Amino acid sequence: MKTFTLSEALTLLPVVESLLVRAQAAVQTAAEREQQMQQLSQAIFMTGGMHVDVVAASRTKNEHEKAVAEAKDSLGELESIGVQVKDLERGLLDFPFQLEDEVVLLCWLQGEKTITHWHTTDSGFAGRRPLDDRFIRGEKPH
Repeated sequence: MKTFTLSEALTLLPVVESLLVRAQAAVQTAAEREQQMQQLSQAIFMTGGMHVDVVAASRTKNEHEKAVAEAKDSLGELESIGVQVKDLERGLLDFPFQLEDEVVLLCWLQGEKTITHWHTTDSGFAGRRPLDDRFIRGEKPH
């Protein structure tokens, strides 16, 4: 598992926030297109398929597939960076951090201006605590 220093996580924050927003938008679009496709399926069932705009139906299906792929790509990029997406809808991200002899998680919630909290891997968001000077001391020169 990749770990981050606090300064690395802070430096990456704008990039990962952008990926998060992109994934959230793609998931929203995919859900909307999924709903449109379900409505179309119901309409086809009710009318026997007599009044289907095939071009519009195909476009909706393609938009759905594109949005799903974009969400997967964005989440894959976050994962490849080493950031853990804990709650996509809320925008909850964790950055693994080596604190003494334990890996803990720097915790960031979308809307927060910076990373100000951490928690153990077992305690989760409910166990969030403010960063203290151990996180600054933990910075290692490269």
